[in-house]
Amino acid sequence: MSVRSVRGRPRLAAALLASGLLLSGCGGATGDGGSPPGGVTADGKNVDGKNVDGKSADGTGGAGSPGGAAGRSAPEPRTSEPQTAEPKEIPGLGPKTLAAIPPGTTQAVVATGSGKNRNTGTVLVYERDPVTGWAPVTDVWPTHNARRGWTDDHNQGDLRTPIGVFGLTDAGGLLPDPGTRLPYDRGPAFSVSGTGFQGEPLAGSFDYVVAINYNRVPGSTPLDWTRPLGAEKGGGIWLHVDHGGPTEGCVSLPRGRMKELLRRLDPGKRPVVVMGDAESLRR
Repeated sequence: MSVRSVRGRPRLAAALLASGLLLSGCGGATGDGGSPPGGVTADGKNVDGKNVDGKSADGTGGAGSPGGAAGRSAPEPRTSEPQTAEPKEIPGLGPKTLAAIPPGTTQAVVATGSGKNRNTGTVLVYERDPVTGWAPVTDVWPTHNARRGWTDDHNQGDLRTPIGVFGLTDAGGLLPDPGTRLPYDRGPAFSVSGTGFQGEPLAGSFDYVVAINYNRVPGSTPLDWTRPLGAEKGGGIWLHVDHGGPTEGCVSLPRGRMKELLRRLDPGKRPVVVMGDAESLRR
């Protein structure tokens, strides 16, 4: 059978030309033999080693094929959900201590003793934001506590300060109210005299006090000696003005810090004192 020409070229060559243009994915110029760029060999492969169906000789996808670079769509950029930081807890407090802080409390006076049998320590006031959690709102203040240190089982006369989390609801003192929002009982009964364990004068120690709700009736004057747990479990545990030495069971702060504390305490924030030696508070 004779082969008819198209413009001087055999129809077979024209067919190969059209096929090459479609497979090349563009309308660019063909090679000088009328074949796709790179040419097509007699066995149906481009001279660059790719089959005319777009696959490489080893069967992998070539450019323009579903498995090839041009056939893959660009990966969509990853979007991440905004990360919300966990609310901060009060450092140095363990799970048992944190669990003792009432859920509605947003103000905590943290009194940390320097050792179980030591009578010095520090106080730092924290407040809780509903989103970001607890954060300090004061500087670190020096303190004294009971002469023999701290205890989980306070008894009258043991010269140790009780460990725990206790409410702060009532204040008072010998001097006029410095501007607290707590109920403030002023009177001469807050007078004190004599000397402390190191011979330091005790006068002025009760110029400002905040009652710690250990073995007492909240909502009453700090001078109320009612003892719900019994007299043998002690009581009259206060935050008061420091006299320069250890106490019988209270926690004492410098005079200026007591005034600042009284002004800061807000009954609407349900304040508590978290107190104990550092090791016990980590429980």
